[in-house]
Amino acid sequence: MRTRPDVVTELTVGDRLVHLDEHGFLIDPEEWDESVAEELARRQDIQLTGDHWDAIRYMRDFLAEHGVSADARFVMRFLEERAQSQGKTGRDLLFELFPYGYVGQACRIGGMRQPRAWSTG
Repeated sequence: MRTRPDVVTELTVGDRLVHLDEHGFLIDPEEWDESVAEELARRQDIQLTGDHWDAIRYMRDFLAEHGVSADARFVMRFLEERAQSQGKTGRDLLFELFPYGYVGQACRIGGMRQPRAWSTG
């Protein structure tokens, strides 16, 4: 699922435009902010909760520190402790928060570029 650079969609968020590739990922992660996340989540019928925001912030921090999107395994580990307190695994919680998957929803809402390769855990 490669992105074609000539296929760009503009999304109005507040009074500005952000640019998405043909699969709905931000072309430039620097265009992301919480209002963009809220709009992208709304379009996927997700109401962002504290757990969503914690996962998204972890992903954004990882991107800022490492220059690449976090693999799903790292996000699952990040969520593991809170998941266990709810009788779940980190994987269960991740897919409860983002039912269409880490790449399909979490990376899009978190403002990541489309990953070239990834592990879904």
